[in-house]
Amino acid sequence: MGSPLRILHVLVNMNRGGAETLIMNLYRNIDRSKVQFDFLTCKEGVFDSEILKMGGKIHRIPYISDVGHFKYVKELNQFFKSNSQYKIVHSHLDKMSGLVLRSAKIAGVPIRISHSHNTSSEGGLAAKIYKWYAGYFISSNSTTMFACSSSAAKWLFKEGATSSEILKNGIECEKFAFSPQTRKEVREELQLDKNIFVLGHVGRFAHQKNHEFLITVFEKFNKIKKDSVLILAGDGPLRRKIEKQVMELNLLDKVRFIGIRSDIHRMLQAFDVFVFPSIHEGLPVSLIEAQGSGLPCLISDTISKEVDLGEHLVEFIPPTTTNQWVQQLKGIATKRWNRRNLANSITLQGYDIKNTANYIEDFYLTISG
Repeated sequence: MGSPLRILHVLVNMNRGGAETLIMNLYRNIDRSKVQFDFLTCKEGVFDSEILKMGGKIHRIPYISDVGHFKYVKELNQFFKSNSQYKIVHSHLDKMSGLVLRSAKIAGVPIRISHSHNTSSEGGLAAKIYKWYAGYFISSNSTTMFACSSSAAKWLFKEGATSSEILKNGIECEKFAFSPQTRKEVREELQLDKNIFVLGHVGRFAHQKNHEFLITVFEKFNKIKKDSVLILAGDGPLRRKIEKQVMELNLLDKVRFIGIRSDIHRMLQAFDVFVFPSIHEGLPVSLIEAQGSGLPCLISDTISKEVDLGEHLVEFIPPTTTNQWVQQLKGIATKRWNRRNLANSITLQGYDIKNTANYIEDFYLTISG
């Protein structure tokens, strides 16, 4: 048997974000004797050592915010010129994929995939204008377009959305299935009384995730239900600001910052409700994981309705109406939830990572001819 087909995935870094988690889930579940993943990144990431162990290569170029537009484009052109072995480039940079795929096309890369994981750009006005410019090059330089949801496709590909494909953000179902034993263990580890009501959130501390609003909601809810805590998993540029807000509201003993975790599947077992008031999202893997563990989810109505797996676990609310969130939380706290194993339901709806991995593996092998 010959050497595996090598796919180049392009990201800023391989840290624990939604897109990165999906790619690693795919990577662990594909047949690596047939398909291998390599990465073009700008910064170190927590998954780097695992990638190298699985036989992947990591290439690095400077990031645009460090070197500016012209140097970044020059680095991209130079990279593709000197790495002509790649026949498939799969870019996950949302609008910035336009620049990556343009350089790949100039270098003669035949298969150029643009993948949308979001429904809005991050950053201030200057950053958004620049990203709009970069996004202009997507349609003319992509040979295939993937998106995590139809709203993510419409945002990035505009009229090209109809010819894009939805690649579902699959998870390892059995890993997330509810276990009373794991719940007990994790609560003991986190020193949480078995009767305490736990709100949980998983996400990067960035504007998009709306942590400030979440803390305001929790402060009001905690006045009604004193035996409640909020657990925040993740890290990011706004973490210090949110810690300061928590301190000013005298909630230090009620809000736990547990940082970046590699065991989110275990943490979810300890939660009683998953809260997710994002301003915008594509289709968050974390919400599939939360439903996979049988958790009721209180989420922003800006998130695609496709995220609801139809198990009566998801409630959509505007990410602005504090009182509505508090009332919903009150209702969840007074109801006894029977956490169920939803592995079958998730598989039937196409969110089992094994199915997604089989699909993408076949896609790569077929398209490469």
